Amino acid sequence: MFESLTQKLEIAFKKLRGQGKITPQNIEDSLREVRRALLDADVNYKVTKQFIENVQKRAVGQEVLVSITPGQLIIKIIHEEMVKLLGVTKTDIASSETPPTVILIAGLQGSGKTTFSAKLASHLKSKGRFPLLVAADVHRPAAIDQLEMLGKQIEIPVYTERGSGAVKIAGDAINFARKNVRDTVIIDTAGRLHVDEEMMKEVEAVRDQARPHEILFVVDAMTGQDAVNTAKAFHDRLNFDGIILTKLDGDSRGGAALSIRAVVQKPIKFIGIGEKLDALEPFYPDRIASRILGMGDIVTLVEKAQEHFDEAKAVKLEEKLRKSQFTFEDFLDQLREIKKMGSLEQMMSMIPGMNKLPANATVDEKGLVRVEAIIQSMTAEERVRPSIINGNRRRRIAMGSGTTVQDVNRLLKQFEEMQKMMKRFSKGNMRRSMRGMQFPTN
Repeated sequence: MFESLTQKLEIAFKKLRGQGKITPQNIEDSLREVRRALLDADVNYKVTKQFIENVQKRAVGQEVLVSITPGQLIIKIIHEEMVKLLGVTKTDIASSETPPTVILIAGLQGSGKTTFSAKLASHLKSKGRFPLLVAADVHRPAAIDQLEMLGKQIEIPVYTERGSGAVKIAGDAINFARKNVRDTVIIDTAGRLHVDEEMMKEVEAVRDQARPHEILFVVDAMTGQDAVNTAKAFHDRLNFDGIILTKLDGDSRGGAALSIRAVVQKPIKFIGIGEKLDALEPFYPDRIASRILGMGDIVTLVEKAQEHFDEAKAVKLEEKLRKSQFTFEDFLDQLREIKKMGSLEQMMSMIPGMNKLPANATVDEKGLVRVEAIIQSMTAEERVRPSIINGNRRRRIAMGSGTTVQDVNRLLKQFEEMQKMMKRFSKGNMRRSMRGMQFPTN
């Protein structure tokens, strides 16, 4: 997410580092690079121009504090202006005092409306709400089937009326929700490959029938400037309440995220960061600005960890670590917990300073898959007592996991080293180490 933009901005900021003071000249030089980076990321030209002007006005004449360098001050100003550009604060989904809350999902075909509808339903379910998905896309082949399949995966009912029009489906679905105690209705509407009058009239008619408390416009972040133009066309007709950016995990340059809110003056509410149904994040302007500028996003990383944190398992694991009883079975459990949090690349992007890695540096996700396959090819006894794994067993494990004997040897060696380290820092050894340390006294 935003890797290319982040790396280009880092190059721009290097020009300011080491400067003794801020001058109009070094501000202009660095902001010229920032402008180029934003335009390369497909940020709207007018948005870029206004953003640079705002930063320049604030930076010129600023005195550099003893504890801060010119580069740090400019980055601070750019961060604050970027947060303003992205919307300042997180904006929540509406909730009606009189159920059900009706949410209308609109956008072009292929933008990810149907998948987002299911993701949103799953997200709201995790917050204690009782959603109903409504298949009101009666034009796209298999759209109803797709929503029904997604609904089964997240165990949320899907309202369908095959053969009926979208307007009737929307009205009937709301009545169904009232009778079946569903407090949130999410209506997935039809899209086209481009904006056309027929599509707009239908979605307007559905809106007039359903009277939604929230209209969300879903847009593919990979479409760049086209996303901004499409958003404006939909907003002129629907006056939607919020924006959803999908496919930000793909080859997105980030321009849509930085442009779209400034153009239509409506908040971005969620971002899609993967194909899985839990790959949805609420949009926090300050956190996204920090990611773009390479400052990381530790808060979101911690929140993701807490979502998948099992306290009972953690206590059990801590006990095993203290007694030096950590096995391959425990290691496999930890790998699976990490995978639940999302891709390693996404998690690493939330760690401050990761943008300073070489541009071609990648995270070897396949390495974890190989490790998991090797462990799964071991017997229960081998996982607990890896010392019994001789040459014949290693060959069998390699063949069963589709890896090489060298891969198996490498993992066994690394695990042995890890166990040694854990023994050194077990509770008893830690106490002996502490006794041997000298501490200064007053």
